[in-house]
Amino acid sequence: MPRLRLALPCSLLLLGCTPDPNADDEAGTTTTETTTAATGSESDAASESETGEPGCQTTTPEQLRDCVDGTRYQADLEFIAQPRAPGSAHWQAVQDLCYDRFTELGLDVELLPYATGTNVVGRLEGTDTPEQQILIAAHYDHIPDCPGADDNASGVAGMLETARVLTQRSYPRTALFACWDEEELGLLGAEAYAADAMQAGDQLVFNYNFEMIGFSDPTPGAQTVPLGLDALFPAQVETLAGWGYSGDWIALIVDFEGVEHATYMADHATAIGLPNLVLDIPEGAENQPLLADLRRSDHAAFWELGYAAMMITDTSEFRYAAYHCMNGLQDTVDKLDNSFSTKVVQAAVGASAQSLGLAP
Repeated sequence: MPRLRLALPCSLLLLGCTPDPNADDEAGTTTTETTTAATGSESDAASESETGEPGCQTTTPEQLRDCVDGTRYQADLEFIAQPRAPGSAHWQAVQDLCYDRFTELGLDVELLPYATGTNVVGRLEGTDTPEQQILIAAHYDHIPDCPGADDNASGVAGMLETARVLTQRSYPRTALFACWDEEELGLLGAEAYAADAMQAGDQLVFNYNFEMIGFSDPTPGAQTVPLGLDALFPAQVETLAGWGYSGDWIALIVDFEGVEHATYMADHATAIGLPNLVLDIPEGAENQPLLADLRRSDHAAFWELGYAAMMITDTSEFRYAAYHCMNGLQDTVDKLDNSFSTKVVQAAVGASAQSLGLAP
């Protein structure tokens, strides 16, 4: 996730200008939740899926949700979380991981170079309405000299595990899985893809964008947000206050057109005990300059062209002091919460399956 580049006061922004290290956290609005833990679906874990994987059924979104494997997610996270500035050796290794994994999963895979970078996209063709596409994506680049475990190794690992689970069956709509390049340089990879999709007339129904899903802190007051959040989201801020401003919830930031899909994910998250907040932007406001902090990832490239999209995020520096290796801290895997991330992926899998046309 890139740092905010606009010279706007934090009081007018909602989830992203770098906080003043001398500011009193108590003065801002903060947040999170501690909810009861979760049960998964009630499927029989002893049976096999259509692909023969033990203990995994694929008939419903709930059953697919239960196929998510936190151990696999963690292994990918640990591999990806090394410095990988565009053009570096590990940047290339992660690009190769995306390509190879999509290939192993049986997807139709493309390397899509653009002026300054390379996106990787895998396609699972829909059976009934293949022209309608659901895009599930994360950016794989990061800034120099920082491992980028949360930003955005966590998102790429989450997207790859989502792809592994969802490719165990077919869907009415087409599923697209993508690793975007150069998000940290200004959403360049996503912008290139979105422009091509618009020119081609692609029916991108919705974009699930994983942007930092790894950090959780249940301590009351661990979450901070800028003043002014209550002006746009009064009900959500009231909920945050009731949660004691802890940092163990996931934010779902979505435009008006995408609320149905965000609701799918919120419902799955609630079902498995993952606290969540849907920050649904009023109709037509998603591209307003004063909401720039809600646009700090690749989903904004799709909003800009009128496509519905959602950023799935742990809120970056408003919860996580090691964001971009700031404050003398390294953004490393040992700081992240595998259980929290696994639940985020579970909720995204269940929701994506519904968006792809699988009935609950």
